[in-house]
Amino acid sequence: MAFGARILAVLAVAVAVFTPTASFARPPGTKAIVVLTYDDALPSQLSIAVPALNAAGLPGVFFLSNLKPEAVESWRTVAADGHELANHTLFHPCLSATFPADPRNTLEAYTPHSLLQEIAQANTLLTAIDGKMRHGYAMTCGQTVAGGQDYIEPLRQSGLVTYARSVSASSDDLRRDISSLDRMNVPAAGFAEDATAQDLIAFAEQARAGGGMAVFLFHGVGGDHIAVSEAAHAELLAWLAAHRDTIWTTTLQEAFDWIDATSVGSAASR
Repeated sequence: MAFGARILAVLAVAVAVFTPTASFARPPGTKAIVVLTYDDALPSQLSIAVPALNAAGLPGVFFLSNLKPEAVESWRTVAADGHELANHTLFHPCLSATFPADPRNTLEAYTPHSLLQEIAQANTLLTAIDGKMRHGYAMTCGQTVAGGQDYIEPLRQSGLVTYARSVSASSDDLRRDISSLDRMNVPAAGFAEDATAQDLIAFAEQARAGGGMAVFLFHGVGGDHIAVSEAAHAELLAWLAAHRDTIWTTTLQEAFDWIDATSVGSAASR
C-alpha cells in the first residue's frame, strides 16, 4: 500500500476522540520517579508489554514509528487505557552506518527542516489515534543530526513536541532534580537482551536512592528486536507495583506536567 493510502486508512478509522487523561499529583512520600518507555510500535509490546502493564496498574510510554494500519485500533485502545503515545517519526530514519535502510530513510537524506516536517506529520497521526494535541518525542537511534546538521535546537524552537527523550543515562542523571532536566535531552537507559530482572530493578533502585528519575528504554519484550525477556520485564513491574509508596511510576508527560504545575503553584504562593 502506498504511503498516502496508508495515512488515509489510518485517518479513516479515527472515529473516536479520547479525552486526555488529567495529570495527577505526585503521590506523597514517593522518593523517585520511574518511567517505562517502549520504542518502535512492536507487536510484542501489544501482546506482552501492554497486558502486563495493565495487570500491574502501571502506565507506559510508547514511541510509535512505522505504524501499520491494522494496528491502529490496538494503539487507540492502549491510549484509552491511560498509556502515553509519543512521536518517533514516521519512518524511523537513522544514520546509514547504524543499520541497512532505504537510502531515502536515512538521516543523511534529511535536513533539519524536512525531519521537523515528518515529526509534524507524525504528530497529526498520533492525534488521529489518541485525540491529544501534545506529544513527546524520542530521537531515532539516539541520533541528533539530519543532513549533517543538529536538529535539536530547531526542534526546541518549533514547539512541535513537549520533550525529546535520548538514549543514555548516567548515575548523575538519577540523582538530578528533574525540574532542571533539559527537556530536549531527557536521559534514558536501554538494556541488552540478556538483562536480568535484577539489572532492571537496580536501575530503579539507583533513582530511589538518588531521588531522581529513571527512564527505561525498551524495544521488544519477549520477542522482536533488542528484546528483554518477558520474565525480567514482569518481575520489574511486580517490584514497581510493590513499591508504590516510594516510587511514582508515571509517564513522561505527566511527570513534566507535575513539575510545571508545582512550579506555577510555588510561584503563585510567593
